[in-house]
Amino acid sequence: MAPPFRSLCYDFFTLKSKTLHARAVLFDWDGTLLNSYVADSRAYLAMFRALGIHWTMREVDRHYSPNWHLVYKAARIKRADWERADRLWAQAYRSERPRLLGGARDVLRRLERHFVLGLVTSGNRKRVRRQLREFELAGHFSTCVCCEDAPKRKPHPAPLELAMERMGAEPRDCLYVGDSAEDVMMAQRAGVHAVGVIGPFPTAKRMRAARPAAILRTIRDLPEYARRWASG
Repeated sequence: MAPPFRSLCYDFFTLKSKTLHARAVLFDWDGTLLNSYVADSRAYLAMFRALGIHWTMREVDRHYSPNWHLVYKAARIKRADWERADRLWAQAYRSERPRLLGGARDVLRRLERHFVLGLVTSGNRKRVRRQLREFELAGHFSTCVCCEDAPKRKPHPAPLELAMERMGAEPRDCLYVGDSAEDVMMAQRAGVHAVGVIGPFPTAKRMRAARPAAILRTIRDLPEYARRWASG
């Protein structure tokens, strides 16, 4: 009998040993490695139009959160319509082709020489895994935790804790980098070193207010910062 789909997906992202003997760097995806702000926003606006909601980019920016259910609540979408909203957003997003943030690929290549890498994202599994395959990045990550994988979403620590469990990693040996307050709070609640990076999404102000251990102006600054953190 063939293994279930979930097992196949898990095996795809456990190419490296489950026993961690080095420090780990884990990443958010959207806004940290992927420049998806324009794609996400246009998909939101298309979804809102289809639902008869008269939002503009101003409202999207004001209420943006990695947890899109909070955006739905702000737009007063009834819970019974959330599944339809998800389908409409995904349909609109299919025509988008976001690119990696400048330097992201080189950062991953440099870091994997010294660290085990992981991905913890609020994005859905189908979309994120497709993008990782298209960018040929899947092999960089020891594990990938998406929104369907953990019982709670950011800023709850469950997604990051699941990633560390899969990797055999201890919180003290992990650094998590993201562009939102939810990323920082998740890492802090999991006992992980939290680093904020300024990305394309309208999240910098709230991210700064969450007080990460460090704030990087660009993802390109991460390898040097991670080297200092690991030697500290």
